[in-house]
Amino acid sequence: MRMSHQFGQTLREAPAEAEVVSHQLLVRAGFIRQLGAGIFSYLGLARRSLTKIENIMREEINAIGGQEVTMPVVHPADIWKETGRWHQIGTEMGRLKDKSGRDMALAMTHEEVVADLTRREVQSYRQLPMLVYHIQTKWRDDPRPRAGLIRVREFTMLDSYSLDADEASLDRQYRAHYQAYFNIFNRCALPTITVKSDVGMMGGSLAHEFMYLTPIGEDTLLLCDHCGYAANRQIARFRKPATAAEAPQPLERVATPGVATIEALAEFLGVPKARTAKAVFLIASVPQGDSAVDRFVLALVRGDMEVNETKLANAVKAKELRPAREEEIRAVGAVPGYASPVGLDPRRVLVVVDEAIPTSPNLVGGANEPGYHTRGVNYGRDFTAAIVADIAAAGEGDACPVCGHALRVSRGVEVGNIFKLGTRYTDAMGATFLDRGGSQRAVIMGSYGIGSGRLLACVAEAHHDADGLAWPITVAPYQVHLVLLPDAAGQAQREAEALYARLQAAGVEVLFDDRDERPGVKFKDADLIGLPLRVTVSERSLKQGGVELKRRTAPDRAIVPLGQAVSRLQAEITALYDAIASGVGPVPYPEAP
Repeated sequence: MRMSHQFGQTLREAPAEAEVVSHQLLVRAGFIRQLGAGIFSYLGLARRSLTKIENIMREEINAIGGQEVTMPVVHPADIWKETGRWHQIGTEMGRLKDKSGRDMALAMTHEEVVADLTRREVQSYRQLPMLVYHIQTKWRDDPRPRAGLIRVREFTMLDSYSLDADEASLDRQYRAHYQAYFNIFNRCALPTITVKSDVGMMGGSLAHEFMYLTPIGEDTLLLCDHCGYAANRQIARFRKPATAAEAPQPLERVATPGVATIEALAEFLGVPKARTAKAVFLIASVPQGDSAVDRFVLALVRGDMEVNETKLANAVKAKELRPAREEEIRAVGAVPGYASPVGLDPRRVLVVVDEAIPTSPNLVGGANEPGYHTRGVNYGRDFTAAIVADIAAAGEGDACPVCGHALRVSRGVEVGNIFKLGTRYTDAMGATFLDRGGSQRAVIMGSYGIGSGRLLACVAEAHHDADGLAWPITVAPYQVHLVLLPDAAGQAQREAEALYARLQAAGVEVLFDDRDERPGVKFKDADLIGLPLRVTVSERSLKQGGVELKRRTAPDRAIVPLGQAVSRLQAEITALYDAIASGVGPVPYPEAP
């Protein structure tokens, strides 16, 4: 490709709204342009990189038995209503009506479509296992798109779906994807780890997320450097410090004027925060039939802990949670800042307590009266809960649930996920098969996804310097940046044109900077675009005996004779590919602790 005809140009400055390095550099280097919030056009350079990423995906999923298909972007709402997700998913789903007034949905994911196809195409255990996948556009109307391609509304995803007759077969396909995904990320030169995660709207029994660790990540991860425990904060467990057993004390009303926080309460009464009870009020939207109802929830944890809203939402089976307003809290008989479940009507308040509460005697809780708290609050005697569950959030320094060593917190970007779905979708949609004994059984599903645009952005985050992008050879839009610095006699022009032709004939991918620009502009653009190898043809290089060769990530330059330029570049390309291939290999699957 000649840069003089390339669609899209480099920019000296990044747009003001570009918050992270990948967004800034991808815009400045002419890879992407923003059309609207979370909506991007991918120009020629980005499209070439995405194609390479997607072909790596194809190779790895094909290698574990995948069959590529293409499924629609627009779905009739009926299939989403069959599984219940039409009513369970909130405003992130793109909903519309066709000209006949029928409800339609923009694809967020394709479990329903696969289940519909399965009930049509699979009849017998002899057809199983199967694995189908596609690389297709998705739409999720995220209210807070940010960080360029890291969090968007329209995106392209590899999503694959395993179909199995039993759990053992699902486990094999799940583990195969676990390895295949590491192969994909390693071939893209992106370091990743896996963490256990919440199944969320997908449902199922198990999920792992593949995380690129970076300070710009929105996900909070809890990691144990001693035993390897890793989980998203949404589901991370930790060993909760035990409270010493003691006999229940009588309730004692205590004046605490102006003391409305746990920190202030502990200081005022001279007690550890672990001896207090923290009440959090939320409104849960809980699916009920074809609609949803609001439930008033009081979540109670010890004062030394915080409520984890994902765990809480799972405990009450809510599709959404929001903080309760002050007037809603007062309407149930509670007082903000001085609240507890003691004396509240269980018909109006759904009380959910953390699993540590029943074993924590004589807590200090609110008295549901301004300026007063109560000592000696005991679970079972003074109040009970509709639900007892782990609803506490793990944090920095908490004890690992496996080995007891301190957990550390890290940030990460989710670049892939895998789910054991079980029969949630096939039960709902009647996707069954005849087993060996002639009985009808639901097909068991798994779901697996990687966003190609987000992966591209994360590779850019991982591979750049102060001058611009520095693409790995496997992802780079072109392998070689050929820079022409014309001379008065025209010799450099002639040699550069001839080298460009020879490289193309040899199958080398070349971006040829044939523009009428100053050398400084050309070199800055080459560094900004970040192709792995740069070859400069100039009057100076020719006088020195050939062309100047430089790796993007190395300071050294070498003069290569013109007659050896093609073979030398081919050798450099092979070496770069080999270096990345050396990092691809078996990854141990984490067995459950």
